[in-house]
Order: sequence, then structure tokens, then C-alpha cells
Amino acid sequence: MQPGLVTTIIPVFNRAGMLREAVASVLSQTYRPIEIIVVDDGSTDDTSSVADALARQHDELTVIHQENTGVGLARESGRLAARGEFIQHLDSDDLLYPRKFEVQVAGLRAHPECGASYGWTRGRMSDGTLRERPEGRTGELIETMFPAMLQSRWWHTMTPLYRARLIHEAGSWLPLKNEEDWEYDARIARAGVRLHACAEWVAEVRHHHDSRLSENGLAPEILRDRAFAHALILSHAEDAGIDARAPEMQHFARELFLLSRQCGAAGLVTASMMLFGLARRASGPLAGRAQFRVYSAATRLLGWTLAGKVSGLWDRLR
Repeated sequence: MQPGLVTTIIPVFNRAGMLREAVASVLSQTYRPIEIIVVDDGSTDDTSSVADALARQHDELTVIHQENTGVGLARESGRLAARGEFIQHLDSDDLLYPRKFEVQVAGLRAHPECGASYGWTRGRMSDGTLRERPEGRTGELIETMFPAMLQSRWWHTMTPLYRARLIHEAGSWLPLKNEEDWEYDARIARAGVRLHACAEWVAEVRHHHDSRLSENGLAPEILRDRAFAHALILSHAEDAGIDARAPEMQHFARELFLLSRQCGAAGLVTASMMLFGLARRASGPLAGRAQFRVYSAATRLLGWTLAGKVSGLWDRLR
């Protein structure tokens, strides 16, 4: 680990133009020293050659080429190669603002009790307009990752700057293609990580027409990943000692119940049954409430798949 060095890990698949812009946003940082690790995850267009050309132009940039494995394992390749004291994750379609590393490294140095620093994240719409308010909850002052991270993944992948030791203590990224980042953040959060907040814009998430995996969240292959990730997130929260009566845990219990019904409707019976049990467990004292009893009866009468479909239709008609 090189003291002071900030390592940025950029997984990329078939996004040559956006990769150039993402890399440029890192190179424009007012802070040094930096290193950039681009992980080309089996691109089939000219992204590979663009990445190699960028590496020839900039000594701070290294490229790792690998077969397509998905974003989780692409980030893992970057983690294993990282040498920095701090680690920045950046999707190839998003941008960092020039002072991000300067203000966040300064914040972490001034607050050694904090393991990560975050700041305001701005959304750019597909028509080029910028949102005026910070995305998610990045404009709020939140002192610890849990329990807020149970209510939602309230920041984007590029929002936090982490101390590398937390990343390496958390261990390997999982071979997931959806919600892998939320699970990883929750895995870090279980250690009781305290947060430093920057009251300025630090990054930009671009909402564009190119597909993101999260936009097809009800496809069976995506639902499988989401089910696995949700189960782990609950486990991390329980390891952290989050009480079942906490509002954030109650919210996550409802998330588990909803995902259980969605998995059932998609024919993923095993996942649906698992998530239903976890939803009841996460509900704690409220585990016997009427909606669980009613849905349990519906699954016995109709089966898990039809019960999930009927529940989804009911939700749409309400």
C-alpha cells in the first residue's frame, strides 16, 4: 500500500466513448498521487484498443484485460491490483468532479475515526440537463453507513472514497451482476464504519439511454442475484446488531417480502421461499402480522408462482 495514493478502479464493457470521459475526469483531479486501473471485462467493440491507447498516453493508467465475468469480478480484479491508501470506484459511464480527491482525502486525514468520505452527487439526465438537488441522500449528513444503508443504497458507486484497508478487510467481490455494490457496501457497513461528509459536489451520475443491469430488475437472472444479495445484506445488518424494531430494518423487511413475491411470479420458487422466511425474520416482533399469514395461506392454496403473480397484479391495480 502506497501512502497517499488514490486508486480508481473502472470496470468497462463496450463503452469506449464514455470510458475516455470517465478517465479524463480522474486525470483532471487536483489531487496527486493517483493511479487508474481500467478493467476491460471482455469488450467486443473498440473499448479494448481505446483503453490500451489511454494507458500509452498516461503513466498513471493500467489496463487489465479479462474474459467477460460481470462487474463484480471486474472490480475484484481491480482490487487485487490496487496499491493505494484510498480506493475510488467509478463506473465507466459516470464522472468525478476535479476536487473530489482533494476534499475527501483531506476530510479522512482530518477525521481518522472515519472510514469513508462522501459528498453531493449530481444527476445528469439523458437530455443533458442537470438535477438541482443531490441524488439519493448524498446531500444529508449521515454519520454511519448502517442503518441508513438498509433503507436504500442512498449513494452511487462513485460517491464514496474509501480507506483501502476497509476494502481489503471486506474481501472479494462476489460474481454478481446486480446489487453487488449494495451488498459490498453493506459488508463494509457491518464494521460500524463512520462517515465524513463533504458539503460540495463531488461526482456526476449520468442517466442515459444505454442499458444498465438494474433497469431490468425483474428478469429471472437478475432476480436471482438480487435475492442472493438481499439475503447477505440482511446477514450483514444482523452482524452489525441492527435491531429488528429499527425503522430501517422494518423497511428492509418489506423489501424482502416484495422481492419474495417478485421471485415467485418469475418462477424462482426456492428464492421466493427463502426471502419470505427472511422477511418474517427481519420483521422481528411483527413477524406474525396479517399480511404474512394471508400470503402464506395463498402460497399453500395457489403455489408460490401463482401467488406471486396474483400479488403483483393486485399491487398494480391498487
